[in-house]
Amino acid sequence: MRNRSLIIAMIFALPLMVGFLAGYTVADKRQRTDQISRAEDSPATTTASYQTSAQRDSTGDQISGSRHTAITRAVAIASPAVVGINVTEVQEYRDPWSADPFFRQFFGDRVYRQEVKGLGSGFIISPDGYILTNDHVAGNAKEITVTLTSKEKYKAELVGTDPASDVALLKIDGKNFPSLQLGNSSEVLIGEWAIAMGNPFGLFEISDKPTVTVGVVSATGMNLSEQQGRYYRDMIQTDAAINGGNSGGPLLNSLGEVIGMNTLIYTGGQTSTYIGYGFALPVNRVKRVVEELRKNGKIDRNLWTGMDIQSVDMRVARYFGLTRAEGVIVSDIKRNSPADRAGFKPGDIIVSVNGEAIANDDDFNGILVDSKPGDVLRMKVMREKKEIEMSLKLERRPS
Repeated sequence: MRNRSLIIAMIFALPLMVGFLAGYTVADKRQRTDQISRAEDSPATTTASYQTSAQRDSTGDQISGSRHTAITRAVAIASPAVVGINVTEVQEYRDPWSADPFFRQFFGDRVYRQEVKGLGSGFIISPDGYILTNDHVAGNAKEITVTLTSKEKYKAELVGTDPASDVALLKIDGKNFPSLQLGNSSEVLIGEWAIAMGNPFGLFEISDKPTVTVGVVSATGMNLSEQQGRYYRDMIQTDAAINGGNSGGPLLNSLGEVIGMNTLIYTGGQTSTYIGYGFALPVNRVKRVVEELRKNGKIDRNLWTGMDIQSVDMRVARYFGLTRAEGVIVSDIKRNSPADRAGFKPGDIIVSVNGEAIANDDDFNGILVDSKPGDVLRMKVMREKKEIEMSLKLERRPS
């Protein structure tokens, strides 16, 4: 009987014990959850929260610091010395009827003059206000206005210009202008950063700041074909975007040094839109031109070789037994000329000058453009299917 009573008591007590244990477990979990929740807000854990914030600030500083690169530093250095250039020039237009002698006798030789406005870029190269740009930007300008990043505008004087090299030198009055350091284009590395700055599409007028595009040096030593009397030799090619209005602006390296002057682009049609090929005059060539422009206002190219030349074509190459149509052939020699005294003969084929291969007459004339009276040209010449070496001293053309 006693055992039966004990069994009945245990049956009734078991649910109460299970309920108690379950309630204890839930309460324990709730208590721990409350402790965790309070721990996140309690003063005792403020230090941990502060450390997390500090870590975030440190990370932010690192990210902010990483944004300041060689490119951004170069741009900051160069920007104040880059200028926008606005020009007004007078262009002449001839009545197309004037070309016909029949109509010309009735209407005369009609020539119309019209003012044309243009824009480009430039950069200050000395604190006293000398500015470089392209000849095709300002060489024929009647009026030149230079705009600085300070929003100040100056009337500029054309000190001198050289159409053959496409370089013009301007001057504005004042002192302590920001200026750029000219680098050494012979040390330019293919693949290094290239930064093009300037006034494409006149955007300088909107922001009073030069536009920046970045790429790499794609190639060096590029000799392009002669264009309207301009010889583009030893050019620097870059994939930094260059567009209409960029002409005359600086091409910089990552140190902020000028390595070239933005001058040409190849386009996909008749527009001035960049498609991936931009070219800059090498700064070493620009330096030589600027030095003479500052002294004389022009470049003395009154040279005389005394020889007439023409490009070697396939017909000439076959006749002389050449494997390729390269070089220039001497077609005539003036008596008592530098070429005559040097021993050149008609039929000589010049294949290199001063170690530079000559592909056509553009190459040969381009070398003359970069020369001056008194320079000696050392040439390799094919004569009667044999290669010989000859020298030609350039002289001033007789009056």
